[in-house]
Amino acid sequence: MQDTDARGSSPAFLQPQNGSSHRSSGYIPGRIAPLRPPPPSQSHAAAEFTSARQEARTRLPSLPVDQHRRQAEANRHKNTLICFAISSLSLFVALGIFLGIASKYAPDENPQFPHVGEVIDGVDMRAEVGVLTRNILIKGETENTCYREKECQFFNYDTFGGHIKILKNFTSVHLSYVELKQMGQQQIGSYPVHFHLCGDVDEKGGYSFKTYLEGLSIHHCFSRCVTVHGTNGLLIKDTIGYDTLGHCFFTEDGIEQRNTLFHNLGLVTKPGTLLPTDRNSSMCIGIRDKVYGSYVPVPATDCMAVSTFWISHPNNHLINNAAAGSQDAGIWYLFHRVATGDSHSLAIETKSELTPLGIFYNNRVHSNFKAGLFIDKGVKTTNASVDDPREYLCLDNNARFRPHQDADPEKPRVAALIDRLISFKNNDHGAWVRGGDILIQNSGFADNGIGLTFASDGSFPNDEGASQEVSESLFIGESKNYGFPGGQNKYVGTGGIDNKARTLPRNRTFPIRGFQIYDGPIHLTKCTFKNFVPTPDRFTSAVGFLMKNPWQMTPKNNISHVKFGPNVSLKAFFGKPGPWFDEGDLDGDKNSIFHDLDGSVTDYKDTYVGRMDNYLIQHPKCINITEWSGVVCSGTYAQVYVQTWNGQNLSMTIVRDEYPASPMVLRGINQRAVFQQYQPVVMLQKGYTIHWNGRAPNVTYLYLINFNKNDWIRVGLCYQPNTDFAIVLETFQRRSSALSSKVERYVPVSSMMELEKNRSDKKFYFDNSTGLLFLFLQAKYNRDGHSYCSSQGCERIKIVTKDSAKGISNCMAKAYPKYYQGPTVIKQMPVKTTVPCTKCGTTQMVFTSDPHKNYLLVQINSTGKKELSRGQQAFISVNGTMFSFKDNGILIVVVDACIGTVSGKRLFSGVDIKHLDGYLTSGIPQRSVVLLSTRGDVAIPNNLSEALMSLGTAKPPYLQSNGSLAFLGFRGNFKPSWIKLFTGPAGHGLVQIEKYIPLQLEEYGCARAIKSRRKDLELLKKATQSH
Repeated sequence: MQDTDARGSSPAFLQPQNGSSHRSSGYIPGRIAPLRPPPPSQSHAAAEFTSARQEARTRLPSLPVDQHRRQAEANRHKNTLICFAISSLSLFVALGIFLGIASKYAPDENPQFPHVGEVIDGVDMRAEVGVLTRNILIKGETENTCYREKECQFFNYDTFGGHIKILKNFTSVHLSYVELKQMGQQQIGSYPVHFHLCGDVDEKGGYSFKTYLEGLSIHHCFSRCVTVHGTNGLLIKDTIGYDTLGHCFFTEDGIEQRNTLFHNLGLVTKPGTLLPTDRNSSMCIGIRDKVYGSYVPVPATDCMAVSTFWISHPNNHLINNAAAGSQDAGIWYLFHRVATGDSHSLAIETKSELTPLGIFYNNRVHSNFKAGLFIDKGVKTTNASVDDPREYLCLDNNARFRPHQDADPEKPRVAALIDRLISFKNNDHGAWVRGGDILIQNSGFADNGIGLTFASDGSFPNDEGASQEVSESLFIGESKNYGFPGGQNKYVGTGGIDNKARTLPRNRTFPIRGFQIYDGPIHLTKCTFKNFVPTPDRFTSAVGFLMKNPWQMTPKNNISHVKFGPNVSLKAFFGKPGPWFDEGDLDGDKNSIFHDLDGSVTDYKDTYVGRMDNYLIQHPKCINITEWSGVVCSGTYAQVYVQTWNGQNLSMTIVRDEYPASPMVLRGINQRAVFQQYQPVVMLQKGYTIHWNGRAPNVTYLYLINFNKNDWIRVGLCYQPNTDFAIVLETFQRRSSALSSKVERYVPVSSMMELEKNRSDKKFYFDNSTGLLFLFLQAKYNRDGHSYCSSQGCERIKIVTKDSAKGISNCMAKAYPKYYQGPTVIKQMPVKTTVPCTKCGTTQMVFTSDPHKNYLLVQINSTGKKELSRGQQAFISVNGTMFSFKDNGILIVVVDACIGTVSGKRLFSGVDIKHLDGYLTSGIPQRSVVLLSTRGDVAIPNNLSEALMSLGTAKPPYLQSNGSLAFLGFRGNFKPSWIKLFTGPAGHGLVQIEKYIPLQLEEYGCARAIKSRRKDLELLKKATQSH
């Protein structure tokens, strides 16, 4: 299909021919701008315009090394001749004249690696297929070897290619169906296609015809694919980016908005050197010319973010795109707090963290290492300095996505919608999503290390009350797509429901999780989990938690209407000490919890599930689930946010008065900060004491988190005897960081009895004999929505002491048994549910990249005598409707391929079997799907082979005279690719077929009176018309 390029490689994938040969309705012809002066010779051509069939590699004569280097340096300027500098003086650059002449011939080479062509376990894993060649080729001239030391540290080939640069005030730019090869350079500003500071290029900028790129093939290039820089309203459609360096589809300065990426394909995005986020580990450490002093970059936090789609502002539209094989991420949304690069001087306020998300619909991400979809982080927007020696534009954890109407935090939140994401075989995360409000729906996750992780907008007190929800989605732990060793598949082992050899997302011990809870609040509802089966080497769970989590965890995390398939051994798992989990002793690990709203996880409605060793949340009637390392309890729960000053290196021990033998030790989150914070989850209407492993802090704040009006707990804080206290109740406004004018002071009382007379009184009791300061935390105000705090602000109690005597403020030995309380149940445990939930799980059977098509799920089980004795049954299933048979024989089920309904069912047994071939050849109507299953050791008729040929087999199949047979065929004038036949001799095991069949295809002969709704095209129209 194509020659081997200067990099000595050929495509590992066959890519889709996304273009078509018809003219776009938006195409306006214009005159052709001169591309370059006539080349003096073919060997010195800066760009080649040839037929792909005629393409020949340029070869330079052999030269001495120094002379060759000088010759290469002298020739470097030639690749700039294909840079189109389009100014206000240019009338038109008519690259769009290439429209409609894309190469149409099919590839004639076999792929280097096997690729799946199936919808498997309900998730579309069909490999992308496309053609890279076009009849028009723009190719940069390169040398045979790398010759500049800077690049040669990291590349063994020349990376100085051609580039196309488009500047502001052009008349029209439409670039269509062109092949770009060996383009781009490892220097800022030189990319295969570069829209440079063009401003608005749609109707908002005065263009009556939208500027677009369509049907490009950009491959084996040296710096990105398409760069959108300070440009808004561009349409990028049907474009392939393959085997390129650095972010592929790239928005640059964080101000680019309203750009639409529709039906593009990016594959094998490799690290580059231009920006820290482009670099891999060795590049990150090796390139230090822009850091301050002797700082050595940290690859995991400064770099290692190269992505196929790098979206630096949320107000852009992604529809029908695919990203696979990136070194780091498929699609990465990040947030620039200020405009960067060339746009910084424009003083444009990005408001990217507050701006609602553009359209995200029907995108697929797979085979990426860090994540399929990543929504999180920003970039450093200041130059390297002594205060922060990191390089400008390195990755930074300084941004939190919290979209509001009109990007105004005073206006209502606008939920970001991720609709129809398909994510599979990503090593770490299928999707990592931080911020709120964010909704993910109609999505499929399979074979990822972790299917989906939600991380909150922030931790209290910065989070204003965001939430995240995933609904109507499918999670597959390990599918029947076993993968193939080689290529980028680094990890191989055994797993899945049949414990077969397969590729693994990480090594064989990595704990696979479908949905991972980090902090919250999250809502998981109407989702289905399948095929989560642990192995002797690892834990595999449907729901899990972030491992080694030092952060907070909210009891407002909730799960409802979920469904677990029969092959889910661990519905939830809280971890165990050992590999990956370490000791599981960080604050977030210990406080892991979620609310099972309807009992669809535990069978106990309105219960909470926490870690089995957490006695802050338990009562005597709780139910341990040892396999999960979890406990199921009834009750009401909230959090106490303990913030301490002048005591930041302390560990805090909190004890429930009912379980003094089971304290929880929290080490805090900010070990090196000026203040420390702890956030235990507590059962309400109970008493607790708090102790320290050193001198008690001089200043302590107790915030009431997720307390509803009148919710309360009693706390006793340990201090040295004879300590003096100043205690006040304040209301803290998070957004303004201001305190309300009303401050209530606490007054001392002389006994616990007097303190307990009225919990709402502002009183405290200091028991000098034990060193415990007692007071009640009771909420005065209502709490709205998902806000951590009340509608009036965050209620907090401030405790200030003078420098107390030295010593360890641990009062446990004196506190108990004096303040011990017998364990009681406040809210009784519900009765265990025994009736299966009929409305649980996703209502969707299949998640594909062509959602406008309907699919039929068919399953065929054929069993012999030996299998029947083991309890394995023979049946045919159509969209979950089971057709089983108790008598030995051959069952035929016929389905109308146009409407998906069963039109016939017939069992052939005994002497009737001889009539089977006649029924198959003449008794089945046109446009029918035919399913065949056998039960028992059936004598297969001799003439069955000819009958199966009439239903789609390519030739008469060889059939065992006595055994099992499963067949999926089609009656009609078309032979679909999904026809399958499996046979097995008697006693050789179960014969099975599972297939998702597309319905109502024109090829079947179906009358399509009503066209399927194309939501993607509707959204494309909406996106390109909105400004």
